[in-house]
Order: sequence, then C-alpha cells, then structure tokens
Amino acid sequence: MKIGEVVDARKNVIKAAAAWELFQDADSLHVGKGKRTVVFRPDPASQEEILKETLGRTGNLRAPTLRIGKVFYIGYNDSMYKELMG
Repeated sequence: MKIGEVVDARKNVIKAAAAWELFQDADSLHVGKGKRTVVFRPDPASQEEILKETLGRTGNLRAPTLRIGKVFYIGYNDSMYKELMG
C-alpha cells in the first residue's frame, strides 16, 4: 500500500471545524474506542455526535486517523485494524 501523505498531529492540529470539513466528502467514518467500533455516515444532523466521537479531550482530531479513499479510520481498536489489514 502506498502512503500518499503523512501528517504529524502534534504539529498540524485539526480542530472541530477543519475535521468536519474533511469528513464532508467521506463515505464512512469508522471510529475505534476501546473494544467497540462505531460507523458513521457524514450527515449534518449527526455532526455533534460525530465530532464528540472523533475529537479527543483537547478538541483535536483523535490519533491515529487514516484516510483510505473516502473512508476514515479514527482512533484505535484491535479488531478495526485487523479487519482493515485483512
């Protein structure tokens, strides 16, 4: 797999408005938290809930975040990454 771009989250902080802008063109957002994975479809009606799940305590986009095509993988969850890696 070729990596197109790597961004260091410590140097390039992505806050709520910028994160939501990134999500607008996404087909789905897979958010790993603990042992669960939640899947969202970007929808203005769900914006508050989506941002609550995808932003950390500091208000920045959670790391790690991967974007593969139009699908985002946000946060970490063993099963989510095992499924992703096939």
